Amino acid sequence: MTNWRPDEPYNDLPNPPDAEVLETGRVLRASIKATGSLARLDQATRSMPNPAVLINTIPILEAQASSEIENIVTTIDEMFQHAADDRNATPQAREALRYRTALRVGYDHIAARGLGKTTAMAVCSTIKGLDMDVRSMSGTRLMNPISREITYSPPEGRELILDKLAEWERFVHQDPGRLDPLVMTAAAHYQFEAIHPFSDGNGRTGRILNVLLLRETGLLDEPVLYLSRYIIATKDEYYRRLLAVTAEADWEGWILYMLAGIDRTSRSALAKTSAIAALQQDFAGRARAASRGGEDAELLSVLFEQPYCRIATVVERCGNSRPTATKWLVDLAEAGLLEEVRAGRDRLFVNREFLAVLNRREAV
Repeated sequence: MTNWRPDEPYNDLPNPPDAEVLETGRVLRASIKATGSLARLDQATRSMPNPAVLINTIPILEAQASSEIENIVTTIDEMFQHAADDRNATPQAREALRYRTALRVGYDHIAARGLGKTTAMAVCSTIKGLDMDVRSMSGTRLMNPISREITYSPPEGRELILDKLAEWERFVHQDPGRLDPLVMTAAAHYQFEAIHPFSDGNGRTGRILNVLLLRETGLLDEPVLYLSRYIIATKDEYYRRLLAVTAEADWEGWILYMLAGIDRTSRSALAKTSAIAALQQDFAGRARAASRGGEDAELLSVLFEQPYCRIATVVERCGNSRPTATKWLVDLAEAGLLEEVRAGRDRLFVNREFLAVLNRREAV
């Protein structure tokens, strides 16, 4: 048990414990399994002829799912339709698409400065579309959405929150040999969510930080882990496990939950990568039979990087004229490989087969 009370600010929030507490036998066995699955996903991504297919699409799936956890509901179709231009998107889709942008901002930030509290601020600011600083006002309370009962009160006071973030930053940058990197990532996620440094956007920021930690520790080069779908499927357990660390110091239960998610999600993403590769090969053969454009490797890349494809994109990427780009896309639509749809003045050509693969849950 801890000295925590749900209705009082948890200003005494302790730092995560050391490896003797976190790295139980069960945890280490689960980490070995999850690390292996993650390594296979990383290798498969690196081996793809065009990894941009995953890099451009998986973050949109993650953005939609992570936003749904916070009750910002949109659809995969709407996200892809407005990925290149969100001016006509719903407010929910625009906010969800900012998650994808925030992920890119985070990658750029850690490449330039390393991961830390300023990364979290940059990510949260991008998600919310305004400058976000740590909380300075008191009275933040997290509640059960049904009973309205207070479940947690995070630390209060700007200077205290900054101190807690500095401690979190030291934890994630400790000597790599002291703690298994996946165990560290799971513990760091709890700690960030318990600090709850911002007035809004903490959950989405924390989930992006998970991916950034995997990048910084060298476990996953690109953001192709779709962890938010696992959290949606187990949302009640996610919040229950977080609270159990606070109330009962149940670190093992929380870390095992996160490791199971990383393992399951890695295997699912690996299966999806294989399915995408198979579809690309089959699609290319049918495209070559249907249109001269099917011989153009850049066109085939575009149709998978941007499953809602605009004529102007083909002109730019393939370096051909607008009439030629239009004919290529129309030929493929008439052959049933694409679906032509109207969005205002735009003609969009939709790769429905690819969207179906992206949307489906892979059996693992």
